[in-house]
Amino acid sequence: MNDDVMNWLRRPGLGKYAQLEKERRFLLPEMPAQACDPRFIEDRYIVGTRLRLRRLEVGSQVVYKFCQKVRPDESAPSTAAITNIYLDEAEYDTLCQLPAATLRKTRRVWQVGHHTFVVDEFHGDLAGLILAEIELSELPHDLSLPTPIGKEVTADERFTGGYLAHASAEERTLVLAL
Repeated sequence: MNDDVMNWLRRPGLGKYAQLEKERRFLLPEMPAQACDPRFIEDRYIVGTRLRLRRLEVGSQVVYKFCQKVRPDESAPSTAAITNIYLDEAEYDTLCQLPAATLRKTRRVWQVGHHTFVVDEFHGDLAGLILAEIELSELPHDLSLPTPIGKEVTADERFTGGYLAHASAEERTLVLAL
């Protein structure tokens, strides 16, 4: 096939609009006192897809995103290709009619030296779960991790948004017990 045909013939997670996201994820026993800049996030994971509809609220400002996350290599759990489309409120409301599992959390920024973590504190049935994420490009594997970083869960599928949103009551209880 010629290049013109291949430019439009793409698979999910590939193409010029997909950005690679490389991160590590850790459990936290508590919210770090230095974590700041809270933003409320409601994620709606569309049933039967790899699509997420996000409402992000920072103060009085609201941003709406439609996202697809795809792992290009299942053996690399820290890497995902992410494609975002920014929506207006009417488009968001229309897509909210699709069946979805909802996840609510407050995200804060935690600056540790030259490294920036985002810390998610979950609400509802997942209250008590606190996860910290950092881009791999910012955190060398041999860096000593700050307190109160707990167990690394990057490779544990149970700590992905899609899993947590769709988890049964029993599965949520097991996650919260870790």
